[in-house]
Amino acid sequence: MSLAGKVVIVTGASSGIGASAAESFAKQGSKVVIVGRNEANLKATEAACKAANSKVELLVIAADVTTNAEKIINSTIERFGQLDVLVNNAGVGEMGSILDIDVDQFDRIMNINVRSVFLLTKYAAPHLIKTQGNIVNVSSVAGLRSFPGASVYCTSKAALDQFTRCIALDLAPKNVRVNAVNPGVIVTEFHKRLGMSAEDYAKYLEHSKSTHALGRVGEPKEVADAILYFASDSSSFITGATLPIDGGKHAMCPR
Repeated sequence: MSLAGKVVIVTGASSGIGASAAESFAKQGSKVVIVGRNEANLKATEAACKAANSKVELLVIAADVTTNAEKIINSTIERFGQLDVLVNNAGVGEMGSILDIDVDQFDRIMNINVRSVFLLTKYAAPHLIKTQGNIVNVSSVAGLRSFPGASVYCTSKAALDQFTRCIALDLAPKNVRVNAVNPGVIVTEFHKRLGMSAEDYAKYLEHSKSTHALGRVGEPKEVADAILYFASDSSSFITGATLPIDGGKHAMCPR
């Protein structure tokens, strides 16, 4: 798995899976563009990347993927002259029954989880064709299975999975691969941002041991490892794939 010298954009790199992926790419010797809205957290990711590889070349972009997609791609090309890998990781989740949620929630989630990916992919594609690079989208088990009270989030991730497959076919003749990873419950700040208290989150993680076939939840690095696999030549004959990184949750009956 040689990713040394490859130019990689990781969105949502300020925490969780994105931060772990950025650090892993840095360790491999990639030139890493870390993108996020939280500048303080981005600095922490920058420090982690430098700790993993003191010689790493980094570009830190504090930006909103919904409004700055073209800027993110252009800034990368201006700095490094090429693009090899785009990791579309930025995303959000919100809860609510169809009886309670409003149109604003639908628009907000679809804008961040789907529209921004479309824009970044659109602007990145010509550069990825030049390098015969690839795209890795970070989806969710919620794109593969349905869960109550999360209709908009599930819909956005299902859309992302289908987008992955369709764009894989569009770009296959250009030898650009497009794949997605579908994490289950991973220990990040994601669920706390949904409004869970520390106590409720601890209970949720304990309960999740019974909803994942392997009897535990996952860690960000386990998803990052899969992202690196898809980004590398080790997966050179894989495109249009959606890979569950969920301890078997997708294969179980939802509870």
